[in-house]
Amino acid sequence: MQPIQLFKLASQQAQWLSVRQTVVAGNIANVNTQGYAAKDVESFKAVLDSSSKMAATNPGHFSSDGARGRIRSNEINGIAVNPSGNNVNLANEISKGSGIKRAYEINTGIVKTMNRMMMATLGK
Repeated sequence: MQPIQLFKLASQQAQWLSVRQTVVAGNIANVNTQGYAAKDVESFKAVLDSSSKMAATNPGHFSSDGARGRIRSNEINGIAVNPSGNNVNLANEISKGSGIKRAYEINTGIVKTMNRMMMATLGK
């Protein structure tokens, strides 16, 4: 029987969302700082690709992407923070913050539902 990886995946996404929220908050905090370039993090897919070691049971299941040339200014909890090279746009940053909040709510909702299903299966 395969272990359920949903909780691990949800935990990784919650950590990624936390890092992204920190970066977006830093962008908003520096909206009036002269010469400050907005930053953003790698996509969650890129984080998963670099951290997960999944085995392909069929060669057609996974494609290898050799083009991984990213500019990295620094890392937070192993997640790369990339400079965008643009000035901070407050409306875009607030929109990103709202999207992060929605993604976190979806993440926690899925975990709650999965936990309830497992408890119902166990009869508790």
